[in-house]
Amino acid sequence: DELRYEYPEEVVPEGYSAKHYLRELVVQGSAARWPKGVPAEIQQRIDHELLLIEELDYEYYFLTVYDIVRFARERDILCQGRGSAANSVVCYCLFITEVSPEQISLLFERFISRERDEPPDIDVDFEHERREEVIQYIYEKYSRKRAALAATIITYRSRSAVRDVGKALGLDPVFVDDLARSMAWWDRTADLAKRFEEQGVAGHSRLAQLFYTLVQQILGFPRHLSQHVGGFVITRSPISTLVPVENASMIDRTVIQWDKEDIETLGLLKVDILALGMLSAIRKSLQLVHRYCPAIRTVGDIPKEDPATYRMLQAADTVGVFQIESRAQMSMLPRLKPGCFYDLVIEIAIVRPGPIQGDMVHPYLRRKQGLEDIAYPSEAIKSVLERTLGVPIFQEQVIRLAMVAAGFSGGEADQLRRAITNWGRNSKLLSFEQKLTKGMIARGYDEDFARRLFEQIKGFGGYGFPESHSASFALLAYVSAWLKRHHPAAFFAGLLNSQPMGFYSPSQLLQDARRHDVTVLPIDVNHSDWDHQLLEGRSSLLAQPPIRLGLRLVKGLSREGAQRVVEARQQAPFRQVSNLRQRAQLDKRDMEALADADALASLSGHRHQSQWQIMALEQARPLLQSEQAEPASYFDDGIQLPAPGVAEEVLADYRATGLTLRAHPMSLLRDRPPFDRCKRHADLAQMGNNRFVRIAGLVTCRQRPGSASGVLFLTLEDETGNSNIVVWQRTQQQFRQPLMSAQLLLVNGTLETRDNVIHIIAGGLYDYTHELQSLQVSSRDFH
Repeated sequence: DELRYEYPEEVVPEGYSAKHYLRELVVQGSAARWPKGVPAEIQQRIDHELLLIEELDYEYYFLTVYDIVRFARERDILCQGRGSAANSVVCYCLFITEVSPEQISLLFERFISRERDEPPDIDVDFEHERREEVIQYIYEKYSRKRAALAATIITYRSRSAVRDVGKALGLDPVFVDDLARSMAWWDRTADLAKRFEEQGVAGHSRLAQLFYTLVQQILGFPRHLSQHVGGFVITRSPISTLVPVENASMIDRTVIQWDKEDIETLGLLKVDILALGMLSAIRKSLQLVHRYCPAIRTVGDIPKEDPATYRMLQAADTVGVFQIESRAQMSMLPRLKPGCFYDLVIEIAIVRPGPIQGDMVHPYLRRKQGLEDIAYPSEAIKSVLERTLGVPIFQEQVIRLAMVAAGFSGGEADQLRRAITNWGRNSKLLSFEQKLTKGMIARGYDEDFARRLFEQIKGFGGYGFPESHSASFALLAYVSAWLKRHHPAAFFAGLLNSQPMGFYSPSQLLQDARRHDVTVLPIDVNHSDWDHQLLEGRSSLLAQPPIRLGLRLVKGLSREGAQRVVEARQQAPFRQVSNLRQRAQLDKRDMEALADADALASLSGHRHQSQWQIMALEQARPLLQSEQAEPASYFDDGIQLPAPGVAEEVLADYRATGLTLRAHPMSLLRDRPPFDRCKRHADLAQMGNNRFVRIAGLVTCRQRPGSASGVLFLTLEDETGNSNIVVWQRTQQQFRQPLMSAQLLLVNGTLETRDNVIHIIAGGLYDYTHELQSLQVSSRDFH
């Protein structure tokens, strides 16, 4: 018999059909979304969508996703649908998506169409720390026999190819590891010869030639299967009767041995259960805000279109803000100057390869700034492009243009959109050129305009961004920006409590918090919980409650040990180091981790004294010693060691916690050559354009976006802020070693200033990491 996919039935209550249950939920949801009455236009959209859903038998799919989202919301797990699903009013009424149809131009055909022979695809983001609860709910409801994650095929890239070929040839593992580490992900195989020579091996040897050949042959080949980031397939019958499955390496998970493209081709129901760190951060930030501002409890309580928030965005003050914190976004914000939600939707979409390659960015900016007139060849095209000032930016606009200007049906226009998405992997897009230009000419458009429009569409390539997707992200960008503008302490605490996530390290986030007048207090076993906390109440001198750093920052401290510290402290504060160890039952490793992080300073004075006292404690309690008795010491507790110097403290902080609240390393090096001739980040704004500049700092970020034509971007941090460095390919090759490995980098270059955005074009890069070690005083060996 022929295999046939069937949707799961559990989502429909007894006595209901899927059709009637879905309609009832949508009616309830629309009443909740529009308590004063559903607008007539919205009701027409709802009726149109429901008819098409029923015609294509997709009710069970929507009900399945609704059930998963309902579970998450009942447990206060923040979630939000995105992607093409945000084009659906039905999804909005089911609370799967959060962007109102009144905020964007919906195009249901982008989500579902009669001509497209495949089920819809709904992506839902969940808090990254609680997504596993949702995954296990799915397994519990449907069992692992009927639910499994799709696979993804991992292919060979430079480093993995070098490692596996080196192993197969029996080369020295240390050499192979060094060679692989020296390869950047963007390196070409042609660079292998240079890497060999850097490792002291002749690049023209017979073995080297064989190595190159084998690496080149396997690049791009499948290496192994991994689980998809969240693509779930759920069936009515056992899933193994439809597709091959295997146990995942992670416990309690099953994986299909096919990837998502295979699954889509078969028409199987797939729900993307995705993880998003910003959702965790937003929920935690809102919980902290609610403690001292009861009116703010959920995302829905945040005021819309807040002018102060947009002023902050226009100033590119977006460290930590979702989606608009990168160097490229910060460069665009002062030029685009978002002043409303839709501007933010465009901001997120425009800093991407599609609009850049399609030459859409500069025309849009010139028109927004009033430097270029806007002309539309017809009212039909104006209706599509008016909100983006005559420039096609979104995939939905391409679909609409094909429909209104060339006579495409909704399904045909969506096929054009899919051809755009796959441009480069196949040549189907070119087959639409003649149909599009002929259709436009037949409707009275100039042939030259038709061809220019097609070239813009082709420029989207595989990077065109759906308006619905951008709007979903813009909502989170606005929420996170509002939190930063009005409640920076809670915002940064939420971000720090959700690490690892985002673009910036905890050190950078804390530096930005302090620039926003947030007081940050050090880790202390007598005050810190596992998470970072806001202190209760506000001082009249402080605009924001101070942040007390949490024990989670301490490298090497076990979660269980930290929990015992917090539990024991609830009975009474710790008096001394021995008292802490005895009451919290900490092992030597946990005690040393706390001492190294200077978390015992309130007990002993400083980290040297803490470390001494820990070593002074007996390694084992005598057989007859009472459980309540404090450990004896073999050493004289009266000995007082000198406190470490500032430089030593700074380096010790970085080693133990990854950050410091003391002086920045650059401030300690500032008077030494060659740093005494370097500008600070704060000095750059007063310098003229195209001036030579020398700057130094800690390397906090290396980026090489696919849209940047091989350009690499660096972020250097000094005591006054973060500087953006642009490194062209020629400079990359010339200064490759310091570029790849330096922690402390000195850059010579040319200052460029445009629209208050400052960056440096690197001409020379020099590794001064060794200067960090010079700050360290000789260590004391107490053994």
